[in-house]
Amino acid sequence: MPYATIVHVQRMLAQTLTSASPNDLTQPIDMVKIGKTLDTNMVSDEIVNQYLQWADQEIDGYINGMYPTPIMQSSDFETSLISNIDEYNQYVITDAGAPLHVGDIIILTSGSSEEFHVISDILDEINYNIFQTQEPIVINFNAGTRLVRIKYPDPLTLMSARLATASIYEKYFMAEASGAKSEYGTWLRKLVKTDIDNILSGRTILYGQRKIGRKFCNPNIVDTGWKKNDNDNKIGEL
Repeated sequence: MPYATIVHVQRMLAQTLTSASPNDLTQPIDMVKIGKTLDTNMVSDEIVNQYLQWADQEIDGYINGMYPTPIMQSSDFETSLISNIDEYNQYVITDAGAPLHVGDIIILTSGSSEEFHVISDILDEINYNIFQTQEPIVINFNAGTRLVRIKYPDPLTLMSARLATASIYEKYFMAEASGAKSEYGTWLRKLVKTDIDNILSGRTILYGQRKIGRKFCNPNIVDTGWKKNDNDNKIGEL
């Protein structure tokens, strides 16, 4: 599974490569999603996933001297449903405000059955407890069902989405207007480079991951620390 999801790329591309026409003429369209969905005639889900995989490979190439790659997901938040999910209600309603965001991956599990879904919209942006998923929820889940969020450590998801978005934007949109690099793509890559530098310098720690190298990926650089000397109350170097 890529570090980011298609939903992240859709939001970053904004309306550049979106369509005001429904992709499926046999199903009613949610009017709220017009302008927020990629034009699949130009950029299909398969293309987005391919660019996300390439972005992940680039990120792994930068950080594999410090962390085993690929990076693994971990669960970092759990809550429960306050309302049933069935054919009459497809919304995920949690019992309290939850730190869930668009693009987050959640698991709905009742013990005997479970489903993986991606958050596509936040319907209550005041209490943050009503969400909509990208795909319909098939199983009927009762109130009290566990909801677990799984994610990659920050900021890997943003890094992957930004790299993929920059490449897609420049190939499928900017290339039609100019052969030069876009300022938007350059800005996104600059943000990713800053994140990479922070990881390699030790300022950003990928929590939940096993560290195998020193900062800067140079085993010859030894970290120094400082501690208090209890004998004379002076600060001494380790």
